[in-house]
Amino acid sequence: MTQMKKALLFLAVGGLVTVSSAVLACTQDELTKKATDLQTAIVAYMQKHPDKAQELTAKSQAVTAKYQNASSLDDACKAYDELLESLK
Repeated sequence: MTQMKKALLFLAVGGLVTVSSAVLACTQDELTKKATDLQTAIVAYMQKHPDKAQELTAKSQAVTAKYQNASSLDDACKAYDELLESLK
């Protein structure tokens, strides 16, 4: 995995873990599964579309900013879902 992909993956997953750390409604197991699914989807997406790294980084940053003040695990799950949907 290239440094760009690692950085992108860290940004997406790390930002959302920060979002989820202060929240309580969606189960932790669901959140963990979504994080794993997102990581897998990002790797697959970047293998197919390496030219779209900047676009994906921008989307990840926008979603992270949108949910940075999340107050429930439901919000964190929504953030993961939004990012997963953008990779389809």
